[in-house]
Amino acid sequence: MAEDTAGDTAPVTQRAAHSPVLRHTARLGLLGYALIHLLVAWLALQLAWGPGRARTAGRSADSAGALDVLAESPFGDGLLWALAAALAGLCAWQAVEVLRHHRSVPGPGPRRRAVLVQVVKTVGTAVLYGFLAVSAARAALGLRAGRREEQETVRGVLSWPGGQALVVAVALVVVGIGVYHVRKGWRSDFLGEIDLSTVSPALCTLTTRLGQVGFVLKGVALVLVGGVVGWAAATFDAATATGLDGALRAVATGPLGPVLLTAVATGLATFSVYLLARARHPVG
Repeated sequence: MAEDTAGDTAPVTQRAAHSPVLRHTARLGLLGYALIHLLVAWLALQLAWGPGRARTAGRSADSAGALDVLAESPFGDGLLWALAAALAGLCAWQAVEVLRHHRSVPGPGPRRRAVLVQVVKTVGTAVLYGFLAVSAARAALGLRAGRREEQETVRGVLSWPGGQALVVAVALVVVGIGVYHVRKGWRSDFLGEIDLSTVSPALCTLTTRLGQVGFVLKGVALVLVGGVVGWAAATFDAATATGLDGALRAVATGPLGPVLLTAVATGLATFSVYLLARARHPVG
C-alpha cells in the first residue's frame, strides 16, 4: 500500500519540482533570504559601532529587525508581501524536494541513516523558510515581534514542567546547526548545491572562498545564539534569551565586542553571496 501511494504521488511531485513558477518563486525566495542576511549584517555593524546608546536601543539585530527596516522603507508593505510570497514558495519547493527524492525510506543500514538525516535537514529548512514567510506577512500587517515578545516567550517556556530542559535541548540543536555550518563551509560541501561550471575560474574561486567564510562565520553566530539561550535556561534569565539579537548584544558588551560583531556581520554578508549564487546557478 505504501509503495502504491508513493507511486501515485511520484508524477505529481515530479511535475511540481519542474514547475517553472515554483522554481522561479524559489529563486526569488533565495534572493529575499540573501537580502535578510545583508540587512542583519548591517544591523550588527550598527550595534558594533553605533555611537552612545545605539548599542542598547533601536531595532533588534536579527530577522525581525531586518523586516522592520523593510517595513519602514518606501513601498514597505508591498516589499514585505512580495518577500512573504517568495519565501513561501521557497518553503514549498523544499517540501516538494523531500517528496520527490525520499518517497520511501530504505531498509536499515548506513543509507537509511543518510536519507533520514537529509530529510530532517530539508524539512528543517522548509520550516525556517515558512517561519520567515509568516514573519514577513505579520510585519506587513503591522504585527512586529521584538525583544520583549521573545523574552516573554522564553519566560513562559521556562515556567513549564520540564521547560528548562526543553530550552536547553533547543539551544543544543542550534549549537549543532552552527557546528554543521562551520563544517559545511570548511569542507566546501555547499558547492554541491551550486552549478559553477559556466562561470570563469576566477569567479568560481571567489564564490567558493566567500561561501566558505559565510558558512563558517554564520555557524559561529549560531553557536553564540545556542550558547546564550542555553545559559539563559541554566540560569533562568529569560532576559538574555533573545535569539541572535540577544547573542550579539551579549558579545557587544565584551572588550572585543565591535571586532567580533564585525566578523559576524562579515559572515552574514558573505553567506548572502552563496544564496545569490544558488539562485543564479542552481543545480538541476
